[in-house]
Amino acid sequence: MGRTFRGSGLDRALPYLMLGPTLFLVLGVIVYPLIDGLRSSTGFFRFGRLVRSVGLDNYSRAFADPAFIDALLTTARFVFLVVTIETVLGLALALLVSREGRFIRRIRATLILPMIITPVVVGIVFRLIYASDVGLLASIAHAVGLDPPQILSSGTGAFWGLVVLDVWEWTPLLFLILLAGIQSMPVEPFEAARVDGASAWRSFVDHTLPLLRPTILVAVTLRAIEALTTFDQVYVLTRGGPGTSTQLISIYGYQTFFQFQETGYAAAMLFMVALVVLLAAGFAVGLMRRRGR
Repeated sequence: MGRTFRGSGLDRALPYLMLGPTLFLVLGVIVYPLIDGLRSSTGFFRFGRLVRSVGLDNYSRAFADPAFIDALLTTARFVFLVVTIETVLGLALALLVSREGRFIRRIRATLILPMIITPVVVGIVFRLIYASDVGLLASIAHAVGLDPPQILSSGTGAFWGLVVLDVWEWTPLLFLILLAGIQSMPVEPFEAARVDGASAWRSFVDHTLPLLRPTILVAVTLRAIEALTTFDQVYVLTRGGPGTSTQLISIYGYQTFFQFQETGYAAAMLFMVALVVLLAAGFAVGLMRRRGR
């Protein structure tokens, strides 16, 4: 039976047959939408139907659109702030709970709770917290005799409120990745530094950061990809407002597609974002392969 199986050539085809379902899933979820998005980005649509091809006009229009440029700048500022804050906090938390212990394990389990909550639910909860009339912050302000903070009614307040939401929800992801990196570091350099009388800060600068740099790069890249495509929390919390203060590129593309019915233009914008995400994902995969060697 085994000889018949090996001789029939099925042993060579079996790995490809097992990869078949995953391959079809990748083609259906990633490849086809990219090809269809590229096709749509070069057309002019009316009521969802292709009227004519416009070539690269939608792309040139995007770079001449002040709203698109403003959405890009808002997205870049958001991504930079949340990734930087989450990386610093995640590293600090990972260093604090890197040792083993029953109490430490409970702290770790508590720290990852925000990450497992659905983003839409997080947006609703923070909208209730930020509400200027019956929100949690307003209730606390009334209790101490202060005016309630107007977070969602001001552009700066809404933007920073969104940053706080994202930091609360996704710092656990950076924490987990960096904790795994810390626990996989060799102990010999730290034991040698301790024998030489190096302080904790010198040991951190000279050993922890250099050894952890590949893990930090991977974590930052993965988190930047996720932050670049943030949609749920923003849509639930502010819908891009007030004004355009929290209008990320995902929100602007959504509004252009569904509200303004400019299918080709929205496809061109989001296709460019998808290319950036794919390039960043390829960079992250390269880093992980290099780190695994």
